Amino acid sequence: MSRIGKRPIPVPAGVTVAIDGSRLTVKGPKGELVRTLPVDMIVSHEGADLLVKRPSDEERHKALHGLTRTLVANMVEGVTKGFQKTLEIMGVGYKAEMKPYGALLSLGFSHQIEYKSPDGVKISAPNPTTVIIDGMSKELVGQVAAEIRSFRKPEPYKGKGVKYQGEVVRRKAGKAGGK
Repeated sequence: MSRIGKRPIPVPAGVTVAIDGSRLTVKGPKGELVRTLPVDMIVSHEGADLLVKRPSDEERHKALHGLTRTLVANMVEGVTKGFQKTLEIMGVGYKAEMKPYGALLSLGFSHQIEYKSPDGVKISAPNPTTVIIDGMSKELVGQVAAEIRSFRKPEPYKGKGVKYQGEVVRRKAGKAGGK
């Protein structure tokens, strides 16, 4: 039995869950999330908890059991607290500016990069070298953070680029030089 899959998901007050076959809708103070879950998984609302069950012990069902439970738990957490990722921009002249459509990034290229944020994701920059990404969907927040980071990944020689907050960039020594 999956250790993660068998744990119940507590549903806090103010959150409503609607199960329609394999379609799950979770509404909360931050908004509404809808997801189509794998058809084989059985999601039931028992008391103040959600339970995910699998129909058999097939390998495929075992693999989907923990995944489905985690996806549902992330939906419940997303509509109550939300998710946040912080990016740090390192490098001389590297910065982010907020625009109505998203962010304008200066990352050492000959041009600036315009990043349009998708619906449900809020991008903010408290200072020019920090970008904060907020949203209900953990997947979408992580995807936006990964896309922004991919414009200029941190390089190992000078450490310039966009990195996640707390990410450790292993530094390399430059040329030994000399004669």
